[in-house]
Amino acid sequence: MIIVTTNDIPGRTITEVHGEVFGLTVRSRHIGSNIGASFKALAGGELKGITELLQETRTEALSRLAAEAQQKGANAVVAFRFETNDYGDTGGVEVCAYGTAVTIA
Repeated sequence: MIIVTTNDIPGRTITEVHGEVFGLTVRSRHIGSNIGASFKALAGGELKGITELLQETRTEALSRLAAEAQQKGANAVVAFRFETNDYGDTGGVEVCAYGTAVTIA
């Protein structure tokens, strides 16, 4: 599965458009991560637990996007993007991966 942020793939021709596809996941931090992040925010620096959470969440969303594109018969996704939202009160994060599923030759 080729996934690109551009609207086309150089050297390839889009032969069919299957429509939009999404990969969505919502995750929350555990209590230890929340406490650690609070102390780290006071001192400054990278919040490694939250960085790891976000990376895992993005990877899962991208995997779900690719699976949906494959189910539609696509072999590529163009115009790929991520959208992220924070759920401040719960400490959770939502990541939505989206793009257009296509078949390329």
